[in-house]
Amino acid sequence: MAKRLIPCLNRILVEKIVPPSKTTAGILLPEKTSKLNSGKIVAVGPGARDRDGKLIPVSLKEGDTVLLPEYGGTEVKLDEKEYHLYRDDDILGTLHE
Repeated sequence: MAKRLIPCLNRILVEKIVPPSKTTAGILLPEKTSKLNSGKIVAVGPGARDRDGKLIPVSLKEGDTVLLPEYGGTEVKLDEKEYHLYRDDDILGTLHE
């Protein structure tokens, strides 16, 4: 049975992007090359409420590639895959190609 996690409030579920350890030609790359702490958003919560009760929507959407903080987030395992749960405010920015 596959589980689906829908984050509460202004939380975001992220799957970290693991940089390749080899090139397409088979050359092994050292671990320290281009280590960018990034991830892909898998699920987004509805948003938080302000003091007046108005909904403040999350500024990101599913499928966005984001820059993550070095520390923080909550690790979650679903169906043998590892995800991380962050607040909307913790995300440092979005990455575009």
